[in-house]
Amino acid sequence: MHPQLIEIPFLHVTVKSYGMMMVIGFLAAVTVIRLLSRRFTRDPQHITNAALYSLIAGVIGARVFFVVHYFDQFRDNPLGVFAIWNGGLELLGGVLLAIAVILSYIRYHRLPLRHYLDVLAVGLMTALIFGRIGCFLNGCCYGRPANVPWAVRFPYGSFAYRSQIHPDLERNRPEPHLHLPGEYFGYTDEQKQYSPGLKPKELLTPQQQEEVTHGQYRCLPVHPTQLYTSALAGLCSLILYGVWRRSQRAEQRGTYPMLTRPGSTFSSMFILYGVLRFGIELVRDDNPFEIGTLTVSQLIGISLMLLGGCLLVFYSLVRPEVLPDSVSVADHVEEAKPSRTASSAKRSRSKR
Repeated sequence: MHPQLIEIPFLHVTVKSYGMMMVIGFLAAVTVIRLLSRRFTRDPQHITNAALYSLIAGVIGARVFFVVHYFDQFRDNPLGVFAIWNGGLELLGGVLLAIAVILSYIRYHRLPLRHYLDVLAVGLMTALIFGRIGCFLNGCCYGRPANVPWAVRFPYGSFAYRSQIHPDLERNRPEPHLHLPGEYFGYTDEQKQYSPGLKPKELLTPQQQEEVTHGQYRCLPVHPTQLYTSALAGLCSLILYGVWRRSQRAEQRGTYPMLTRPGSTFSSMFILYGVLRFGIELVRDDNPFEIGTLTVSQLIGISLMLLGGCLLVFYSLVRPEVLPDSVSVADHVEEAKPSRTASSAKRSRSKR
C-alpha cells in the first residue's frame, strides 16, 4: 500500500498513487483509441480533444461520486469537497461522466457515433486495468478476510484495517472482524483536541507497534479485489478487442452476423463490466448493503447488463452505420503502396 508516491519539494504537495494510475490509464486508453480509430478516420485530433475533455470530466465525476458516497466526511467541512489533493476519487463516477462528455462531443461534431463508441469501449477497459492498480496502492476497494494463499494484509490504519476493527451494521456485521483492545483508541492531536478514534501508529508503544505489525492485532488477510478487477479488466479488453475485430471483418464483407454490427462492442462492454462489477462485490467488504445483501455497485452492475442487452438488440435491428467521407482499411493499404502500373512506369522512365 503506497497511497503517496512522492512529495513535491517546498510545496509540500504529494502525488497520489491513485491519481497517477488514473493518468496512466487515461494515456493508455487514448493510445488504444487512436490506434483503433485509424481504420475509420483520418483526423485523430478529434480523439485527442475528446480525451482531454473526458479527462477533466472523469476527475470531476470521480470526485462527485466519492463526496456523495462519503458525504458524512464533508458535513462539517464543506470546502473539503474541493481538496482533491487530499485524495478521494471513485473510478465508476469518473467513467460515467467521461462517457457522457464523449457522447456529447461525438454528437456535436456529427462523428460516426457507433464506430467511435466501439473503440472507446476497448480503451475504457484498458484504463480500468491501471485504475484498479491505483485502488490497490491506495488501499481502497478492499476485499473480505480470506485464507487463500494470495490474500494480502494491509497496514495498520488502512481502510481495510479500520473496517475490520469496527462493527458494520450497514453490512449486517454486528461484531468486528478483529477485536482490538481499548488502549489502541483515544489520543490528543497536535491541536490539543481529543479524538476517540484509532491511535496513529507513532503514538503506540513499541510493544503495541509490534502487535499491530507482526502480532495478533495485525490486519487480517483479505482478497486483493483491486487486482482481481484489474486482471478481469484486461481479459475484458481482449474479449472486446476480439468482438471489434470480428465486426471490422464483417463490415468489409458487407454481411453482419450476430454481435458484429457497429455498436456491438460498446454494448458488450456494459454487459461484461456489469457482470464483473456484480461478481467482484461478492468478495468486497467496503460498500454497504442497499437492498437485502445487494450493494449499490451490484445494482449498478445489473442496470449496466440490462442496458448492454437492450443496446445489442437495438443495434441488431437498426441499419448499420455508414461511414461518411471516409476510406476503408483496404483503401488505407492501397494508398500506402504505389500501384503496379505507377511502379512500372517509373522503372521505364529510369531506364530511358
